[in-house]
Amino acid sequence: MFVDEVKVHGRAGHGGKGCVAFLRETFRPKGGPSGGNGGRGGNVILQADHDLNNLVAQFYTPRLIAEDGRPGLGKGMDGPAGKDLVVKVPCGTLVWRMPSAAPASEENADEEEAAPATLMSSSSKRPVLRHAGTARAMEINLEEEAAPQAIVEGERELVADLTQHGQQFILCKGGRGGLGNRNFATARRQTPRFAQPGESGDEGDFLLELRIIAEVGLVGYPNAGKSTLLTAISKARPKVASYPFTTLHPQIGIVEFEDFTRLTVCDVPGLIEGAHRNVGLGHAFLRHIERCKLIVLLLDMAGTDGRTPWDDYKQLLKELELYNPDILKKPRLVVANKMDEAVAEQNLKKFKRRVPKVSPLPISAAFDEGVEKFKQVIRKAVYA
Repeated sequence: MFVDEVKVHGRAGHGGKGCVAFLRETFRPKGGPSGGNGGRGGNVILQADHDLNNLVAQFYTPRLIAEDGRPGLGKGMDGPAGKDLVVKVPCGTLVWRMPSAAPASEENADEEEAAPATLMSSSSKRPVLRHAGTARAMEINLEEEAAPQAIVEGERELVADLTQHGQQFILCKGGRGGLGNRNFATARRQTPRFAQPGESGDEGDFLLELRIIAEVGLVGYPNAGKSTLLTAISKARPKVASYPFTTLHPQIGIVEFEDFTRLTVCDVPGLIEGAHRNVGLGHAFLRHIERCKLIVLLLDMAGTDGRTPWDDYKQLLKELELYNPDILKKPRLVVANKMDEAVAEQNLKKFKRRVPKVSPLPISAAFDEGVEKFKQVIRKAVYA
């Protein structure tokens, strides 16, 4: 199963709470506060990996939750930090932050009301948790902070673009651990009986979108011969058959030359009229040609499906422009396939008259005619 878009929920680990403890040793019955700090929560980290080609792993595990930090202990022992969660994704993955969730339900509101009250430390401006056995809490004025601006519904924000192997991005940052009571001892308050709770880790919904990184993108109508061409120029073996929509997901092929130069070629499912309006299959994979340096428009010059090549050419340009006008700014090569058919020569002459500014490259991918010249042309166009 090929998955190139998946929604995930990330939550970093919560920080461990600080400890309230006092030192009791022989000959030191009143050794003072010795509560350790809580450990920080683990981060949720995305790491690009060139050994992956889709997001199927995140499809089956959409909840990315890191480990919480452990609470502090007595005798000044700090709690261990939570383990980071490293999630590997394919190179070319875009990370979008989704709009904030709906307001908290009534059940969550009741839980918040029942939660113990917290105080703010004057030194660190962070909340401190009152020890249950202490007397009346200190009265400290809490500073009201402005609430963050809510994200507009339906709006999403691009936060990362992972293109290089090994590149990492912290999706959710773990919360800081709370300070133990030994950090609050002063000359006037020598036995503090309170500590800080751990901070909550970052949490949110994200959309992972894969855009395959390739130098050359093959675009054309169904049954135009894109899979056959990819088979002829590389060792990729996509499904080839004499019916439309044989290719159901993008195929990647590596073109190798004698001087050990390589080119990555991406074959996307065939486009039809109305692809920009989610018609057919190709609309879901147009994003994969946005990173390509060269766009190859493959035309069925024989017109085996009852269409004319010049109409196919104009319609392909129209669909690409309606999807993303920037794609038309990329260098493109027009290739006339199936030149082994008798009617292909006549259609090629008509094509040149109807579209005079375009000179198609004639090939026959099924019989390996013109394939070597095609490889040299795309190499020169990419490395020009």
